[in-house]
Amino acid sequence: MTDFSMLTDDDWAQRLTPEEFRVLRQAGTEAPGTGEYTDTETVGVYSCRACGTELFRSAEKFHSGCGWPAFFSPLAADRVIEREDRSLGRVRTEVLCANCNSHLGHVFAGEGFDTPTDLRYCINSICLTLEPKDDLSS
Repeated sequence: MTDFSMLTDDDWAQRLTPEEFRVLRQAGTEAPGTGEYTDTETVGVYSCRACGTELFRSAEKFHSGCGWPAFFSPLAADRVIEREDRSLGRVRTEVLCANCNSHLGHVFAGEGFDTPTDLRYCINSICLTLEPKDDLSS
């Protein structure tokens, strides 16, 4: 099993494409509306592209109109880390993979979406890999 905390930037650069590295390891973002999973409705599980940890299920994905895949809840609270982000001169909440500490996107609260949590996990498609599954009960 890989200890992702031991990987250097050079290690990550070898494992990821330049664009994946820019977003996952340097907290970049992909342009809105361009991601592979923005509008997909495929049933399945979304995993971290950097380490393979299962993060979100399609049952929690919704159309927010934001230009990125949106989820109202992660698969489990311990799968993601949420931390304060002041990089754009305002306070946001960054979302990272708890297993490898890769940047995934941001979470926003109180936007009035008709979801059980009123949260929008706005996640870059390039950070995810979708595994289609007919049955999500397992």
